[in-house]
Amino acid sequence: MTGDFALWVFLTRTPLLWLTVTLTAYVVADRVSAATGRHPLANPVLHAIWMVGLVLIVTRTPYAVYFEGAQFVHFLLGPATVALAIPLYEHRKTVTRVLVPMLAALAVGSTVALVAGIGTAKLLGVPDPILIALAPKSVTASVAMGITSALGGDPTLTAVLVILTGILGAIMVTPLLDRLGITDYRARGFAVGLAAHGIGTARAFQVSEVAGTFAGIAMGLNAFLTAVLVPLALAFLR
Repeated sequence: MTGDFALWVFLTRTPLLWLTVTLTAYVVADRVSAATGRHPLANPVLHAIWMVGLVLIVTRTPYAVYFEGAQFVHFLLGPATVALAIPLYEHRKTVTRVLVPMLAALAVGSTVALVAGIGTAKLLGVPDPILIALAPKSVTASVAMGITSALGGDPTLTAVLVILTGILGAIMVTPLLDRLGITDYRARGFAVGLAAHGIGTARAFQVSEVAGTFAGIAMGLNAFLTAVLVPLALAFLR
């Protein structure tokens, strides 16, 4: 038992341990998701999070120690986002044909997501620091945390809210759009990318490459527009 404990202490000081734990959890969750036919409730990000969290709780590992080893995955968020330009280029003719309605949907969707979130929170008496962290919830994590930090909010809380928004969006998008009778993968993808950023975009790619392409476009454009709208909206509410 002493030898096993010593081995565990050694491994916890090795950065590759937590990278391995993270990747293993995601692979297991993704296999389960594939086995269920990519059911919305079997979202691999959702289940990888609780599996990694359980390991951290059982081993009493501080988040800072975990992140030191798993930060390579965080680093890859940037290249993965840039790589979304590849399917965009491949479907550029399709994108060009619907550019005007797409920009109109962006303006409406981004504004509604922002106003609904901070408006409801304001009516419920949510304090301003939390309001700031909540405002960019529909934007990909790296951009949302930057917006919150610039406005004096808590980027860590923003990251949690962004992840929750993405997971809920990825779970709800398929049954909701099916219920609404929306079958065009361009519209479906754009909607989920706008509302649920990167996690929603990953879900869209599981369903259709066209949906994933439009989700990636919506995610990128919404990040830019939200960065402009959030300070204006918060200033108006104050």
